[in-house]
Amino acid sequence: MFRKRHAALALTGALCLVTTACAGSSDGKGGATAAAADSPGYPVTIENCGQKETFDKAPDRVAVMNGASVAEVSTLLALGLGDRIVANQQTYGMSEVPGRAKAIKGLPTGNVKQNDAFDIPREAMLGLRPDLVLSTTAYGFDGKNGFATRAQLADVDARSYVSPQGCDQDTSHMTIDDSYMLLRDMGKVFHVEDKADKLIKASRKRVAEVEQAVESEKKPDVMVLFSNMSMGANEFSSVAAKGIYNDILAKAGGTNVFESVSKTSFADLSKEKVAATDVDALVVISYNDPHPDAYAEKLLKEFPQWPAAKNHEYVVLSDSAYLGPSNDIAVDRIGRMLHPDAF
Repeated sequence: MFRKRHAALALTGALCLVTTACAGSSDGKGGATAAAADSPGYPVTIENCGQKETFDKAPDRVAVMNGASVAEVSTLLALGLGDRIVANQQTYGMSEVPGRAKAIKGLPTGNVKQNDAFDIPREAMLGLRPDLVLSTTAYGFDGKNGFATRAQLADVDARSYVSPQGCDQDTSHMTIDDSYMLLRDMGKVFHVEDKADKLIKASRKRVAEVEQAVESEKKPDVMVLFSNMSMGANEFSSVAAKGIYNDILAKAGGTNVFESVSKTSFADLSKEKVAATDVDALVVISYNDPHPDAYAEKLLKEFPQWPAAKNHEYVVLSDSAYLGPSNDIAVDRIGRMLHPDAF
């Protein structure tokens, strides 16, 4: 999932919606037809990255592009829509949600031969005959990269959707609210708004409970990084600087100690820079790393001067730290790690 593609996406921007989702074209192609009369709740028109699209029924042939994410596939699964997926390229290998990693692994891939960006090339995408294509950012619809464009998809009556903050591929401003927007949009597209609202309400409740518990606590300086992941030239090139990670940290009663060192979502840091920074706690995000705890322990031994090392303060997360339906889990686990006496 990450590979070189993740570095390109993250450093230039693992999403610009207005308030909704995305689908067919605004010229009425695939829009309100006679089928709409047989589909209660339709047609549905949404705006996504400045493009209006209309659904006349719930999609039933969904292609999920890689995009260095699991947000889209996890959101569909959380809404009970896994049976609509005909080709999923998103994988993570692990999840805080019981059964999710196994469910993702069991989804059809469409037998697609991925391109050099580890994603679905144009001809393969068109051959899948999707009625909805989901991409984490606009990168997945860039013809220069060998992908089917949104216009080409519309020509074959397929809708398309770019996830929140993905229009300009700059994820540095992403927050948990973008995860809720993704849920709402998919809820509207598939006419399962009640389920989406229920998930959002439960998540907001859990996050609010953590915020209330830690509101009077001192905010420790936290380092967020991916285990055994290289995305740049320096030894510590997978350090989160901006984006949804910071919103999660703030709600959990912490602050990102490396927020100011990069204008993009990730920082590329030398060992010397990391060693010279006081780190109170570690959040290690694991992608397909079978031993993330060992990685965390290695860092604590490597930098014994850190308060985090002296107090053995770290937590390992996976998909809950990303855009997606499970950010409340990350907030809860980080909050309990940073402020155990508050719970």
